[in-house]
Amino acid sequence: MTLPPTTPQAGPARDVPGPGVVGDGADPPAALPRRRRARRVPLPPPPRPTALVEGVARLRAALRTEPGRLRVIGGLLAVLLLAFGTATAWQVSSRTDAATAVRQESQPLSADAAALYRSLADANTTAAVGFLAGSEATRPARDRYEADIRNATERLLTAAEHAAGGSDEAGRQIAVLGRELPVYTGLVETARANDRQGYPLGGAYLRYADAHMQDVLLPAAERLHELEHARFQEDLTRARARPWPALGCGVLVLAALGWSQYRHYRRTNRVLDPALLAATATTSLLLAWLAVAHTLSVAPLTAAERTGTRSLELLTEIHTESLQARGDESLALVARGAGTVFADSYRARMETLLGPPREPGGLLARAEAAAGDDSGREQLRTVAAHAEEWRGRNAAAMAAEDSGAYDEAVKLVIGEEESTGESFDRLDSALEAALQHERQRFADAVDTGRARLDGLPEGAMVLAVGAAGAALLGVGRRLSEYR
Repeated sequence: MTLPPTTPQAGPARDVPGPGVVGDGADPPAALPRRRRARRVPLPPPPRPTALVEGVARLRAALRTEPGRLRVIGGLLAVLLLAFGTATAWQVSSRTDAATAVRQESQPLSADAAALYRSLADANTTAAVGFLAGSEATRPARDRYEADIRNATERLLTAAEHAAGGSDEAGRQIAVLGRELPVYTGLVETARANDRQGYPLGGAYLRYADAHMQDVLLPAAERLHELEHARFQEDLTRARARPWPALGCGVLVLAALGWSQYRHYRRTNRVLDPALLAATATTSLLLAWLAVAHTLSVAPLTAAERTGTRSLELLTEIHTESLQARGDESLALVARGAGTVFADSYRARMETLLGPPREPGGLLARAEAAAGDDSGREQLRTVAAHAEEWRGRNAAAMAAEDSGAYDEAVKLVIGEEESTGESFDRLDSALEAALQHERQRFADAVDTGRARLDGLPEGAMVLAVGAAGAALLGVGRRLSEYR
């Protein structure tokens, strides 16, 4: 009999080793990597606050308490008072230094530049007059010519040493003068040598020398004078400037002192704090001293500006115009009939000085109006009278030359009596006296203005320190009540 196949019965469930579990008799699976423990990295310390942040924090903390507020108020008052004293001392010292520079440096240098111009113009005039005089006046004319050239050279050296605060343009003008002055003197010497030998080329060389002077040397000297005068004007403007920062700081300090005392009154019902009141009085004294001293110094400095920039400049221009007119007058005769250009130039320059005939005006009238006192005006009226006399005598000399009386014309120009040369010498002497008078007035005005600021810088610092100490003392007494 065939038995049916038996179906195997399911036995009890066996545990099957799971992943990573080692069963009995089974090979262990590959070892799995162990999980690393995360390391704890210490956090960096918070950044330290800057000194500014710490200061602000401390200030905020201090402002939350009345003692802290008082300390801040006392510190601010002391700082403001010291700032006021420092600003006053600095600004007044700056103005005093500017006035000293005007008196001792910039105005003398401007005057030296003008004297350089005059020396060159006078040398040119003297060369023409000496050439016209010939052997009759060779030695005196030559001595004056050489003195003018020597003086011009000395002024040029002074200008080279101090020219316009190191200005490049001033240096260029000085270089032109130093280079071209020997060229001019060489032309003059050539003219004299030809004249001594009787060659007519002497007059031509003298005209070349005059053209070189008019076209090269005098424009360079005039530009140098303009630069030095601009420097002088800048120093004078600084000396007259109002000390607005110091005045504003003083007003601010008074307001702060008034506010602090009002605050004390509101919190303590005390009407007066003696120390703070002393600080206020000291500050008021310094502010009043500054305002009054500046106001008193401005008047003479303004007079100095009027004298230095108007009257002296006009007198300098009159001097140079008269010198060049004298040169034109002489060259008109040196040319012997071909001097129309020089004669016309002479008449034009005299109209510049005096105005047209029978119509007074010109530079002399303007200078008389700008003169600061009766003495100066009287001197300028004398100059104008000599200039009118010169113009009248020149008309007679030119009429003689036109009629063919050349020797008579020369005598009327360079003669010792009743000549244009005599009138010119009188004019030149009177003009020099007027210049000296105005220069002295200018120096006196600057000295007066500067003297009215003396002692203020030192006094400002002393008063400011005293006021700051009084303010700290006043706040300190109030602060001591909290201890």
